[in-house]
This record gives sequence, structure tokens and C-alpha cells, in this order.
Amino acid sequence: MQSLAEQRMQNDPSFTSLHHFFLNSASKIHTPQHTYLMEKVDGAWKEYSYEYLLSEIDKVAAYLVDCGLEKGDRVAIILENCPEYYIIDQALQKLGMVNVSIYPTLTPEETRFILNDSGSKQVFVGNPFLLKKVQKVEHECATLTQIVFVPSDKPESGTVINYSTVIQKGEAKLTKLSPEIEKRFQAVGKEDLATLIYTSGTTGVPKGAMLTHYNFMSNCYDAKELCPAITENDLYLSFLPLSHVFERMATMYLSTYVGASVAFSEGIEKVASNIQEVRPTVMATVPRLLERIHDKVLKNATSGGGIKSKIFFWAVATGEKVRKTKDAGKSINPLLSVQANLAEKLVFSKIKEKMGGRMKMLISGGGALPPHVGEFFANLGLRVQEGYGLTETSPFCTVNEFERQVYGTVGRVAPRQYVAIQNIETQEIITIQNYDSFDPNFASAEGEILTKGPNVMKGYWQNKAETDNVFDADGWFHTGDIGRFDKGYLKITDRLKNMLKTSLGKNIYPTQIENVYLQSERIDQVFIIGDKREYLTAIIVPSAETMQEQIPHKMDLLKSSQDFINDEELTQWIAQEAKKLGMQLAKFERIRNFMLKREPFSIENGDMTITLKVKRKVVMERYADEIDFMYAQQECPL
Repeated sequence: MQSLAEQRMQNDPSFTSLHHFFLNSASKIHTPQHTYLMEKVDGAWKEYSYEYLLSEIDKVAAYLVDCGLEKGDRVAIILENCPEYYIIDQALQKLGMVNVSIYPTLTPEETRFILNDSGSKQVFVGNPFLLKKVQKVEHECATLTQIVFVPSDKPESGTVINYSTVIQKGEAKLTKLSPEIEKRFQAVGKEDLATLIYTSGTTGVPKGAMLTHYNFMSNCYDAKELCPAITENDLYLSFLPLSHVFERMATMYLSTYVGASVAFSEGIEKVASNIQEVRPTVMATVPRLLERIHDKVLKNATSGGGIKSKIFFWAVATGEKVRKTKDAGKSINPLLSVQANLAEKLVFSKIKEKMGGRMKMLISGGGALPPHVGEFFANLGLRVQEGYGLTETSPFCTVNEFERQVYGTVGRVAPRQYVAIQNIETQEIITIQNYDSFDPNFASAEGEILTKGPNVMKGYWQNKAETDNVFDADGWFHTGDIGRFDKGYLKITDRLKNMLKTSLGKNIYPTQIENVYLQSERIDQVFIIGDKREYLTAIIVPSAETMQEQIPHKMDLLKSSQDFINDEELTQWIAQEAKKLGMQLAKFERIRNFMLKREPFSIENGDMTITLKVKRKVVMERYADEIDFMYAQQECPL
């Protein structure tokens, strides 16, 4: 007897390519004239219809075929989010070629490695800085024959041509090559490789996760089944990089599947203003941004104190009652309904207006969302859909459903997938769960998270050793994450490689502890230290905004050229909060000392990932001397 999960894998729609999603939205969900993409050009929002985009896709496809590229050939893309990214990617998917996504923030050396390892024949780059970076290493890239400059405003020479030239040449050849393009499109299969997305391993050497058309397609089917609220009437705001698997699936491919439209943000610094302008209904985001919004709302609401502050906290408490009543499956009584309407009018509507006024869903990924942040947004009437996955799983394995949230978890197992928990010490599988075995009362012991499903990658490109390292003999993919099931939903503890083991033998997962300390408005970032040490310490970045409000006379400390701040008043200001929050933790989980870092961890400084997670290994190596000195100190502020 087949399970429902197994039946779903066989009863897919007739699509065999990611390009089928695009065609279906353009001709069946909408008309070709319908606006799909928007970007801001010269201060105004420019709209792009399916009809226009399909025409451009075919021109790029004709150019690639005319260049002699074949099915399976790799083409690299190093672009910020823009319509051209979608056009180039769809042309590659239509022809059965492979999109090699390269983060724009990578170094020339990392970029060279990926171009060589993938054997990319062409690369599309998005600005003069990226062009210069590729030109710096192109003589070391044996397979690279063409660099396409997308802004189209550079003199062409050598291997560099402008994107406008690609369009012109493709248009000139399109009539002749249309039958060949269609023939190639019909030959693309679900199991064909769609993309290589490189992710660093334990050695630091990037590994290319091989993701197929169906890896992404099955993830889209699962996402729609678990979150039917996403429809063809929605408008996304896209700001996370399309080179990352989360944005690629959650925004790009899911929007083509359901027929939603997408507006591109001008960058993370303009997200707030862009939200006001386009008024999106859905947005994929990362926990750190949601934490910042949460902190800002609290500060604005409480800064003046008095009646304004009291009304705010009353409204939030009312929202919490409504949320808990709905989550329990009960109906709202008349009195609570009146209170909820008043809270909406006085408080929540104003906050929602800052987010465009139409936002119904925020999709959170790329890291663990602190439970109090998810609950806070839900109390306001804004759903945060938190899920879990990796690059290798296209990306998600579990997600909280739109109609049922369990905060502090990453949701239930997706319909086409299986998730297992394995004992770290004995390697025994504790439990195997899928969509159909869901039990709201089920709980499991903690262990490593394993997964199987049509979303799991084929392996690492030309790297059998690393592939064999993550797949066991039974075909389970080992995620390297630690977790357990709670109320039938998956709860993430931390990365296995992040686990700290103190010299006293205590196993500690730093992310959970960091989330406790991040509840303080005085703390912007915190990094827990303690592996092979007797006790825990931390690197803390104080909140510049809160300093300006509460201790403005100390702001000059942030202008120093030193990495760390040594100031007794500021240290005690932070220590007060750390002591108070530490009471929520077991004694061995509390920090006993800390250093104050002047500059926040960031992507630009090389100590944060593209999804705003601190690179543990980089930080530990960079500040090794300072950490040793901290542990050698006799006096501690805590």
C-alpha cells in the first residue's frame, strides 16, 4: 500500500521543466499582457509583462544556441536582483542548460574557483565592479569564452560584450533557430540539472549542489499545498539575493508556479521605502530583518512612555489573546472581538501601514527565528511562515502552515518528504516522520536531522567524496543540524558543527542562548564562545540606536578605530541586561564575561553569510588573541 507522500510523487502535473511554470502563468493563469515583474528605473516603477519577458527569453536562448552551447553546458550568473536575471535563467531552463549562481559578494579567488570547477563557458555580470572582478581572473578560467556585461554601457573588447548585443544577435537569429529552441525545450526532463549553487563545506572549499528541475518543482508543489494563501493575486517584494536558494525558490520559482507578480527592491537599505511604494502582500526575508523591525516597533511605541505606551501594550496583549484563541481552534467571543477591532484601529493598522498596508505573509528562512519575534508579528495579525531547509534540499523540508503555527518550531514535514532524527552517539534512527504521520501530540528525542525526498540534490558537482559523506547507505541526506519533534513539528536546536562542548563536558547549542540575549534592546548582536572552555563568554555588539537614546554621551566610543570597546560605564550598561536575561537560562548556559565589539558583524566585513548568520570559524580565528585575553582576566562584569 503506497503512502499519500509516495502517490504525490507520481501524480505530478505534466510539467517537465521550470520553464513550464513560466509558460503556464503567462498563458493560463494570466494573459501574456499581464505584468509579472517590476523594477525602479530613474525614480519610477517600470512594469514588464509576460509577453515582453518571453520575447527576451527567446532572444537570449537564440544567442546561446548560436554560440554553440549545448544541453547541460554551464553558464554563470553574477547579478543583483533584476528582470535580466529571470530572463537569463529562464532561457537556460528552456534549453536544458545549467545556471551557475555566484554570489556577487564573493572574492575574485572564490569566483575563479567556481567558474573553473563548474566549467562555465559564459558569465553574465551586473556592474562595473563585478566585471572588473571577473576580468581579473578570466585568464585563469580555461573554459570561459564570453563575459556579458548586463548594464550594456561598456566598450566591447576581447571577451566582453554588452547584454544589448546579446539581445540584438539573438533577435537576428531567432526566426532561424526557433525550431531548434523548441526541440531542445521539449527534450528537457524533470531530472535534468537546472542549477549549481555553491556552498562551503567543513574544509572551506566550495561545493556545487546539483539541483534539478524537479528538485525545485516539487518544493513549489509542497509550498503551495502547505500555504494555499499564496495566489496569482499576490505581489512579492524581492530583496534577498537570487544567487541564494531560498530567494530562488520562495520568490522566483514559486511566483511563476502560482502566477504571483514580483517587484525588485533597490537594495536592503531601500526595503522600507520600497515597501511603502509597491505595497507588497508577500515577502521572503531572514530572521535578522524581522528582529530589527520588531525592535524598532517596540522602541517607537515605548520611547515617549505615558498613555501611548500603555495603549500599545494593551493592544499587543489583546492580539495575543486573539492569536491563542484562534490557534486553539476556538471562536472569538463578542467582547474580545470588540477589543481586537479597537486594537487594530488604534495600533496595528498604523504598524501595518508602515509595511505597505497589504502584507499578509512574511516567509522567514536562512536561520532560526526567535519565538518571541514570530509571536509578536502574529499578535499584530501578520503571519510569519517559518520553514527549514538547506541549499541541498532546494531548500525547504518543513514549514509552518498558514492556518496553524507552532512558534519556536519550523513546521511540519512537507507533503513529498521524509524527515528522520538520528541519535548522534549511536547513529540509531529515533523516528521517521512524513506529512501523513503528523500527530500534534508527538514528541521525540534530540538528534541529527536526516531527510529524503524529491527535493534533495543529486549530489555535489564532481565531488564524490563529499557526496558520499552526506548520504548514507539508505539514501538519507545528513543535514548536519540538530533538532527534535515537538507537537508534531520540527524544532531546530543548532548546527552540529556549531555545538560547543565545555571543558566540564556540557554540550551547548549557542543559537538558542544568543536568541535569549537578543531580547535586549541594548544588544544588537551576540556571539557565544565556550568550546573546550570552562564557561561561556560572548562578543556583544551594543545597539547604536539604543545608545543614542539612553547614553548619548558614549556615542564617540563607536567612532574609535579599535575593534573592541573598553569602557566601564558601557560595560555595566550591557551587563545589567545580560544578568537579567541570563536568569532565563541554566547556570552553565549563562555568559560570565563578554567583549564589546565596535562594528557589527557584516557581509562586507567577511564575518557574516549572505543570510546574515555569523561565520563562527572566521570570528573565532580573527579574534583568537582577544578571546584568550578575555578568559585570562581575573575580574568579570557578570
